[in-house]
Amino acid sequence: MKPVSLFIPCIVDQWVPRVGMATADLLRHIGCSPFYRPEQTCCGQVLYNSGHVREARKLARRFIRIFENDAAIVSPSASCVHMVRRHYPVLFEGAPVWRRRAESLADRVFELCEFLVDHMAAADVGARFSGRAAYHESCSHRYGLNISDQPGRLLAAVEGLEIVDMEGADICCGFGGRFSVDYPDISGAMAADKAANFVASGADVLVLCEPGCLLNIGGYVSRNYPEKKVVHMAPFLVENLT
Repeated sequence: MKPVSLFIPCIVDQWVPRVGMATADLLRHIGCSPFYRPEQTCCGQVLYNSGHVREARKLARRFIRIFENDAAIVSPSASCVHMVRRHYPVLFEGAPVWRRRAESLADRVFELCEFLVDHMAAADVGARFSGRAAYHESCSHRYGLNISDQPGRLLAAVEGLEIVDMEGADICCGFGGRFSVDYPDISGAMAADKAANFVASGADVLVLCEPGCLLNIGGYVSRNYPEKKVVHMAPFLVENLT
């Protein structure tokens, strides 16, 4: 079995732990042996996006020390993978040794859907769902890491699932890390638009791959359209395995 190190983001750890557990279950299901390093902490994304570069660099060093000997690190969050893959080397532009360590690690950190489809050839995990689903593309997936085809292939392989188009599927939901905290009214309006598009699509469930989007869209939908369901890709697949 292929050993895989789990990189579990803060949001997953604190607010949606089921996403983390489903990620581990899904990796086991396709023949991997996931393990979790309990000493891991925040990757520093929030600090970096808030302009606290020195503090983010401290967390980046810690993260590198913890994970740099692992062959494959998988996370159910593209925004956190984007932080490690794209921003860690930038953080250490003036420190050649740390930059090399960051670049080496970046090549081994993968978003879950990307890992399943591109590295494990496991687009079909053996799931079945009788119903209609729409898909929301997070900014970090589509624009940060260019991950768009992989989630679509995972959904297309689900037996019995009808995938429906949703207007504005690739438009930001308004979470954006600190954006939702600094501009809650704008963020809420964007989540409302996303939820309205989901309902208008006629889908039974909205599938997405980013924990922040799950909190923002899922929270609004649960309050205003309780009959509808918003779910992260990992638990969606795991809970419908045949």
